[in-house]
Amino acid sequence: MKTIKIAGVPEHFNLPWHLCIENGEFEEAGIDLQWTDVPEGTGKMCQMLRNGETDIAVILTEGIIKDIIAENPSKIVQVYVKSPLIWGIHVATNSTFNSINDLENKKAAISRFGSGSHLMSYVNAQNNNWDTSNLQFEIVNTIDGAVEALTSEKADYFMWERFMTKPLVDSGVFRKITDCPTPWPCFVIAVRNEVLENHPQIIEQILEIINVTTEEFKQIPSIDRTLASKYNQKLEDIQEWLSLTQWSQKQLDKKTIEKVQNQLHTLNIIEKTVPYEMIAK
Repeated sequence: MKTIKIAGVPEHFNLPWHLCIENGEFEEAGIDLQWTDVPEGTGKMCQMLRNGETDIAVILTEGIIKDIIAENPSKIVQVYVKSPLIWGIHVATNSTFNSINDLENKKAAISRFGSGSHLMSYVNAQNNNWDTSNLQFEIVNTIDGAVEALTSEKADYFMWERFMTKPLVDSGVFRKITDCPTPWPCFVIAVRNEVLENHPQIIEQILEIINVTTEEFKQIPSIDRTLASKYNQKLEDIQEWLSLTQWSQKQLDKKTIEKVQNQLHTLNIIEKTVPYEMIAK
């Protein structure tokens, strides 16, 4: 058995991995795939890849591209979810902010620097023609940290995946102002270079196994009910989420990587762009 460590957010997107692990599909192929939930998200996973704490990360596209350019020794091997991530922009229920314009020059809660919540606040600012040099941030690590920060007014708004945040909207903790979808496929699979060089066949096998599951995922009987109960969601919300979400079995193309790099460069999040081969395998 070859042990491979994998990390991802504890969200509904990653249920296919858990099903494959529980069904013993990796085990049958001689792979002990050890999953770690990372509620802190992409910034934390970039660090884990760098430190060798994980071999694979199911990670936000813009976050890993930014970190590979900053010399994270990893590469993207495939797109995992090709539909955009729909970021909800949330405020505390009793806050005085009612529209996106009210949030200009206000403080964003982010999980950490380099995370999706950090990078997408720049994309949102650009979408609304705000001066990005005025963006302010409060690091909150997790969604629980964001609840605390918004409730105590340490931060003014918080961007997080719309459906995972909806229970907090439904229970009256947050109010959603609007949505901000990513302008590219949201999740990719990244692997440390060392693992890619030493175990290429194993990585190929892992991708083959997960791809079979994601291709058939929506056809699994009562998958909507399974997701709703597992992730504390209303059935109709999960059904809407399923209708909007598309998994992928293909590599990220050159054009998309260029688009992400150009946008990050325009926003001064990266200092340079690099060739496709440096980012994708």
